[in-house]
Amino acid sequence: MTKETNKNHLPIHNKEGQHIYTIYLAHSFQNLPQYLKEMNLSARRVCIVTDSNTKSFYENEILNLLSPYVKYMTTFTFPAGEENKTLGVVKDLYEHLIKESFDRNDMLIALGGGVVGDLTGFAAATYLRGIDFIQIPTTLLSQVDSSIGGKTGVDFNFYKNMVGAFHQPKFVYINIATLNTLPDSQFLSGMGEVLKHGLIKDAAYYEWTITHMTEIHEKKSKVLEKLIYLSCKIKKEVVERDAFEKGERALLNFGHTIGHAIEKSKEGELFHGECVALGSIAAAHISWKRSYITTEEFYEIRDMYVGFYLPITVAGINTEEIIKLTKSDKKMDGGKTRFILLKTLGDAFIDTTVTDEEMKEAIDLINADLMEEMNE
Repeated sequence: MTKETNKNHLPIHNKEGQHIYTIYLAHSFQNLPQYLKEMNLSARRVCIVTDSNTKSFYENEILNLLSPYVKYMTTFTFPAGEENKTLGVVKDLYEHLIKESFDRNDMLIALGGGVVGDLTGFAAATYLRGIDFIQIPTTLLSQVDSSIGGKTGVDFNFYKNMVGAFHQPKFVYINIATLNTLPDSQFLSGMGEVLKHGLIKDAAYYEWTITHMTEIHEKKSKVLEKLIYLSCKIKKEVVERDAFEKGERALLNFGHTIGHAIEKSKEGELFHGECVALGSIAAAHISWKRSYITTEEFYEIRDMYVGFYLPITVAGINTEEIIKLTKSDKKMDGGKTRFILLKTLGDAFIDTTVTDEEMKEAIDLINADLMEEMNE
């Protein structure tokens, strides 16, 4: 096991420089109890919230590790899948907590991927007007993105995260070894967010991911540690400067405007990271057509996703419907579609002037059905 050092601890502060919580990177769950002991769990009830997939891998290990330090432990499990990230499941969790007599002194543990983390965080933000929770993300996407920054929420009729709240965890504990049990399709979905971080903030990191593509596919421990650390560092720095998405934090939505519309249109057929990849290609296309990035840079961005087995086209979508869905996204700004575009690789900006015509051209490029028609 790789020895943990302080370089594997990423503290997050508010704008005034006050420490809020820490992201811990580890290669096992061994050190989890020591971080929880500081929270006086001997007087608190703890509920592990997990899904049907994660439960079989890690529930017993977490229970055995933490039970000696906790007053009382219980588990709430819901069926895995984005389609279950709903108010109905949150209602069931509320009912479970009420029956178990949870009060404001008690705590939730989100054990799983982004769906588990977002749903648990929202329940923690709203149960009794707010209780503590911690994040134990077990997928690449949740480790590098959704577990950090305090955004919580659930979907509404497949509109992504339309109901939510900002609620910061007490800490985030990332066990990199959990990626070894992750299906390749879900692991590679996480690369959609990883590559986004480099494109918007760090061209050198973006190039590093491409250079280390083979080691990433092989899940080399040291390479994954560096990848997760650098992605978390980028997100940490952004959310520290803009906790409530009033400005710079919106850059993290690169690829999400069209990506969320595709995700809604396909109703869960694609992973979130796959939709982000498609949306990123569309946003890069608009950036290219506006001469912000070069032709070579655009095609490198598009082809990069191929190397990570992420889609660069999608069948079964209607371009006009996707444009319409972008106007229902929560990222609208004063009735204008808010796009994140690239000035250059590693430097993104917010733009509210993207036209329907620009979107149409970009979406047509990733619409596999239209491309098939043109090739006939």
